[in-house]
Amino acid sequence: MIMHVGLEHYLIVSALLFALGLLGVITRRNLLVVYMSLELMLNSANLALVSFSRFNDNLNGQVLVFFIITVAAAEVAVGLALIVALYRKRQSAHVEDLTSMKL
Repeated sequence: MIMHVGLEHYLIVSALLFALGLLGVITRRNLLVVYMSLELMLNSANLALVSFSRFNDNLNGQVLVFFIITVAAAEVAVGLALIVALYRKRQSAHVEDLTSMKL
């Protein structure tokens, strides 16, 4: 029996990845884990965009994902720099320590 993988399968995986990322953002206190969860949510949205693009035979969604990944790379550099700065100042990477970054 040959099973066809359809759009709904990709969207289910995308929704599960998004839910897993949201759960990580809500429940975790470590900034690195929260940051990875945010990236997981971003990549699940990218998966949905590529899925729609593929099943509609339109490359516009895939081009948009390319630009999103490019911006996400810059975001990762800035975000990790902020996390490292917080860790150097407070010797921990917990969400509660973010208020100490005020000027």
